[in-house]
Amino acid sequence: MTGVSVTRRGKPAGPTGPVIGRALQLLDAFDAERRELTLSDLARRADMPLSTAHRLMQELCAWGAVERGADGLYRIGLRLWELGSLAPRGPGLREAALPFLEDLSQITRENVQLAVREGTEVVFVERIAGSGAVPVLTRVGGRFALTATGVGLVLLAHAPAEVQEEVLSGPIDRYTDKTVTDPAQLRRMLAATRSNGFSISDRQVTMDSLSVGAPIRDRHGAVIAAVSLVVRHGSSTPHALARLVRTSAHAISRALSV
Repeated sequence: MTGVSVTRRGKPAGPTGPVIGRALQLLDAFDAERRELTLSDLARRADMPLSTAHRLMQELCAWGAVERGADGLYRIGLRLWELGSLAPRGPGLREAALPFLEDLSQITRENVQLAVREGTEVVFVERIAGSGAVPVLTRVGGRFALTATGVGLVLLAHAPAEVQEEVLSGPIDRYTDKTVTDPAQLRRMLAATRSNGFSISDRQVTMDSLSVGAPIRDRHGAVIAAVSLVVRHGSSTPHALARLVRTSAHAISRALSV
């Protein structure tokens, strides 16, 4: 998934916002490309005075949310990882799904992905890279648009109507010449995803990839996640992949219902 722009999460609290909001802005300054930051970088990216950033970072360090190395750079601390592991839609879902994701990966030798919806974005919970599979930039904890990926189309198709309207009425990112950005066409794709039980993302993210996704449901039948296979375009047909992906999604859904 090349050429992906990073979208900042949440709404800025501003330099005079609540203390918790400003602390969260400092944490939000870190991302996949900026895992280590100076105090000046943190203050600039969080849009707050250096003195305020210094005071808040001291408190975050004391709690364990961040760590400061001997080189003076700040990094995300293990305390946040410990808390994150308690999220039911993250590691809990991952633990239940992992055996089936590994089976799917071993059978296909392709990229297998597990994702959930967070607002109007996809958040990837797990990814297993197949040997010799088409390259992707997906990472655990990474975010992406709902409109382009196999898992995203599944999650958008089963999202509340207000979420669908927000996504389809706003700017729709284009990644390749094949990316669908027309709202009417996307609505037809979402209807087909619901009707068929799987989604198809054909060269929408990169020109050499095909992704097929299927929904994972809780015991009440609500779609809470999606699983997908990402293969090299032309190496298989969507319907052949759909059988495998849907079987894995059903198995994960059953495991979550136990």
